[in-house]
Amino acid sequence: MADTHCRADGPDTKDPGCDALDCPATTPGGQQGTPVIWKEAPKAITNPGWTDWIPTTGPTCLYDPQPENVLANIAARILNDFRQLPVNPGTLQVQPFPHTLKGGPTNFYTTAGEQAFDITILGQAVHLTATPASYTYTYGDGTTLGPTPAAGYAIPETEWLTTETRTSHSYTETGNYPATITTNFTGTYSVNNGPPLPINGTLNLTTPTKTIHVWKTERALVADTCQQNPNSWGCPFPKGIR
Repeated sequence: MADTHCRADGPDTKDPGCDALDCPATTPGGQQGTPVIWKEAPKAITNPGWTDWIPTTGPTCLYDPQPENVLANIAARILNDFRQLPVNPGTLQVQPFPHTLKGGPTNFYTTAGEQAFDITILGQAVHLTATPASYTYTYGDGTTLGPTPAAGYAIPETEWLTTETRTSHSYTETGNYPATITTNFTGTYSVNNGPPLPINGTLNLTTPTKTIHVWKTERALVADTCQQNPNSWGCPFPKGIR
């Protein structure tokens, strides 16, 4: 509420700043403002008494006799503000990378995590959180996985191309494939250290593309090792030979 009597320390104590405050009209021919002190009380109290109302500002000018419902106005615009936040989409991790083998399970996972932001909306302190809720993996060969709650995880190098995880993918053809992951974030907000409230909407962010180079392998029986016969099948060329 706006206390037009500017009572500060008691019901009969007026803030001297109100007497010194000048509130001229903001438009030609407009009405002058009224010096007030803004106060707040817990919503849980049905009929707040004098001691329940706590000043939140010093003397300021009130031009609209009907004070706006700041919480409702914040709620109306919170989704748009949420989607403007510099939320980090995380990174797409691939094992092995950048080269993998045709037919082998290639492991994918993401580093996206919960993030918090403190901003000001309509003069109020607002704390927002963005939390990953689901993920959509795009493997680049026309196949996708998701939305899924699985963020994936790293596996030891000894398990690459042999261990299939919930988010791994096996390419059926050789080639170069642009892979990405899109993370769906949900959010909460709280105003002036109040309880967290859910944001009615989500934010989708996609990581930069990573190109996966898919190779193939061939097998053959040979009589000699490369140390015994550098020209044997599958051995690298000896120095000076192309």
